[in-house]
Amino acid sequence: MKAFSATHQGILKIGNIEIPCAVLEDGSRVLTATHFLQALGRPYKGNYKKDKYPAFISSPNLTEFVTPEIENLLQPIAYKYKSESRVRGYKAELLPHICSIYISAERKGQLDPSQKRIADQCEILLKGFATVGIIALIDEATGFQEDRKRDALQAILEKYLRKEFAAWAKRFPDEFYRQIFRLHEWCWTSGKVNKPSYVGKITNDVVYERLAPNILEELQKINPKDEKGNRKTRHHQWLTEDLGHPALAQHLHAIIALMKASTSWKSFIRLLEKAFPKKNIVQLEFDFDFDD
Repeated sequence: MKAFSATHQGILKIGNIEIPCAVLEDGSRVLTATHFLQALGRPYKGNYKKDKYPAFISSPNLTEFVTPEIENLLQPIAYKYKSESRVRGYKAELLPHICSIYISAERKGQLDPSQKRIADQCEILLKGFATVGIIALIDEATGFQEDRKRDALQAILEKYLRKEFAAWAKRFPDEFYRQIFRLHEWCWTSGKVNKPSYVGKITNDVVYERLAPNILEELQKINPKDEKGNRKTRHHQWLTEDLGHPALAQHLHAIIALMKASTSWKSFIRLLEKAFPKKNIVQLEFDFDFDD
């Protein structure tokens, strides 16, 4: 495989991911293969195998969306980057195409649960690319591109993506789930175990119904389930940054402390009812002192 030379090199920032990029001598814009998929929240898993697509697009539920145009972009490119003698990459146009494939598969209901988060991030990325694209076109049409700062478009993209990806920040620490599993005597393996659907009901009960009056009902209205019983986003993504998220964090820390002090789920619930009764339910409390 012929190795091209990079005439220009730099770093593309996508959210918190930094991806080495380059412009080659033939004018191709490329992203390094080992990094650009991190923008989708998944690792790079190797190159072409004979008569197969790369691993990131080889799943049967995705390949049907691969067009001849995308097939050409899937061909890896070897080029010389900085001090390295040779690296492998893909044309930059591939990234939005991959995003489109995941979104198309999601709309047809063909994604596996593990691919759903990638599709959500793909949607955010495409919106960010579109935002920067229209700005760049206007700058070119007006001649402003000659006056704008070198990293202006990069800054716009980074600001947009940071704001959008903030909604995906991890709000529920692993310790919250680990304590649920411990008190129910379920098997827990370093936070990588699949959570039973019952955990969602537990979360509604111990968190959202005790966070603020009627907040769960409102979240269920603005974040409804689809025909398959899934929600497009997580409830916490609808909480405000200035009040909602700090209140959630404070509540979770308190709940985790109660969990750690409990020897069973029943004893935890009794402590929870005393400390954080449900906001929209009037309860009669009998403070008997007895063991579970």
